[in-house]
Amino acid sequence: MQAAGFLSAQAPATPASAAARFFGAMERGLGLAVDIPAALLVLAEIAVLLAGVIARYVFHAPLVWGDELASILFLWLSMLGAVVALRRGEHMRMTALLSRATPATRALLDLVAIAASLCFMLMVLPHAWEYAAEEAIVTTPALEISNAWRAAALPTGFGLMILFALLRLLRAGSWRQVATALAVVAAIVGLFMLAQPLLATLGKANLVVFFVGVVAANVFLGVPIAFSFALATFGYLALTTHTPLMVVVGRMDEGMSHLILLAVPMFILLGLLIEMTGMARAMIGFLASLLGHVRGGLSYVLIGAMYLVSGISGSKVADMAAVAPALFPEMKQRGARPGNLAALLSCTGAQTETIPPSIVLITIGSVTGVSIAALFTGGMLPGVALGLALAVIVWRRSRGEDLSGVRRATGREIARLLMVAVPALLLPFLIRAAVVEGVATATEVSTIGIAYSVLAGLLVYRRFDWRRVPSMLVDTAALAGAIIFIVGAATAMAWGLTQSGFSQDLAEFMRRMPGGTTGFLLVSIVAFVILGSVLEGIPAIVLFGPLLFPIARAVGVNEVHYAMVVILSMGLGLFAPPFGVGYYGACAIGKVSPDEAMPHMWAYLGALAVGVLVVAFVPWISTGFL
Repeated sequence: MQAAGFLSAQAPATPASAAARFFGAMERGLGLAVDIPAALLVLAEIAVLLAGVIARYVFHAPLVWGDELASILFLWLSMLGAVVALRRGEHMRMTALLSRATPATRALLDLVAIAASLCFMLMVLPHAWEYAAEEAIVTTPALEISNAWRAAALPTGFGLMILFALLRLLRAGSWRQVATALAVVAAIVGLFMLAQPLLATLGKANLVVFFVGVVAANVFLGVPIAFSFALATFGYLALTTHTPLMVVVGRMDEGMSHLILLAVPMFILLGLLIEMTGMARAMIGFLASLLGHVRGGLSYVLIGAMYLVSGISGSKVADMAAVAPALFPEMKQRGARPGNLAALLSCTGAQTETIPPSIVLITIGSVTGVSIAALFTGGMLPGVALGLALAVIVWRRSRGEDLSGVRRATGREIARLLMVAVPALLLPFLIRAAVVEGVATATEVSTIGIAYSVLAGLLVYRRFDWRRVPSMLVDTAALAGAIIFIVGAATAMAWGLTQSGFSQDLAEFMRRMPGGTTGFLLVSIVAFVILGSVLEGIPAIVLFGPLLFPIARAVGVNEVHYAMVVILSMGLGLFAPPFGVGYYGACAIGKVSPDEAMPHMWAYLGALAVGVLVVAFVPWISTGFL
């Protein structure tokens, strides 16, 4: 075996390996050509938004063109970010079933997922060009330029994604596997086209075929969620209606163009800055000095630290990655089981879904019209309620913890750590207060938070690694692009469902449900637990929020209260095994096998379920301070 390995290492490059290297080098070069503009667009958005804030509050001369320019740049940022995410393989998808497949099957399904995404982009590209051409005759009101400058981002993004999808196919797997994947996708598309006469006779049963069958098949096979939604919507409109397919592009543009969503990349970058400058570690150090000497103290610190940093980064995995490394080593020294730590970390992710400035709160406000300030106010106590429920389980499990070697921090040490942590502790509260009090919008306050974090890192904590900034900007663009592209695809899908009459049927069904408000809330909890485990949070919110919130109003449920119930239920599914991707993220951060952590999950999940029910049936927790 050693001789064979030596010979293969010394053998001349085969044509296949040479081709793979060539395509890999091409992908890296083109990737750099996309990464640089994407990173510069993040900086440009920060500059435009911050200039708008300064002009309004310092010089009392608002920039009338600021929002318009920010909107144009935002669509380009979203599409280029989606391109970067596709190149990196970072579009959100469900991998629970893929992880159980054999390596050969997993490799083939990965290629099928790429081929399916490529199929949608090839079909939609001509309509994207048509849409951009239609928008060319529209003149923007403030800048007085053609709207094609903005709309051209859509065909450009789709074209680049086609290019990178092809390159990934060319350099991934064997030619036989690639040909098999392409043949599978082509055969499925061909079968649907041949079945068009039959589909035309099914009426509303097509909703089940496309929006249940096609979406579920794609999601479970590992096709990214955004492309699963987009394929189902495009197929439904193309094969069962006479709707111009340019409408798909228009609805995606509408979903991706809500200016409030510009807060998403800004808060993602803010979260990365908090971790890089040491602000998150300062918060954790102070909390540990207060509670580290009591039984289960560091577990309580974990719950509190996740409460403080949650929602700022836009990624629960990023939140957990900022907190866990600072606490887990000491917790393990005290005898904590790694599986229990990963389970608690996962459940704190679900607990803190409503903590402002959560990206989920911002998204739900943008698609339902609920006040962001009201959501920020209403989101504070539900997180406390679930945190207390988790604390009960921590107390029960830590009663036998050995603290013989633990020293209690002195008052002087606590005071010193408090002084270090004050700038970091102030930031989350400043952000939330600024939005709730109406001083700044969620988008504006995010840029203020970025400036604050940069200054704190440079002047207070003296930790600011300039070499990390380019990669942080690209990471921001990629994660934001993946999120916003899902919003666009889900908006198009929701429009298709609405036009089919599904929303009216759903509203009528929910109104007739026995139990009134109680029955509606219980069904919503179950539905969003399931949706959260399969679709993740933002896709589920964007797709079903616009359909269900009017029904909630009709049955007398306060919109802010309903938002908290929906978000917490979705979070419960997102972080629950076996499908919840958040659970596997927590296990990866804790360096624990999912099988090892699973037995420890059930008590925490039970506590979270009780907490969700309490929030659902005690509306004051969500609305008491509105």
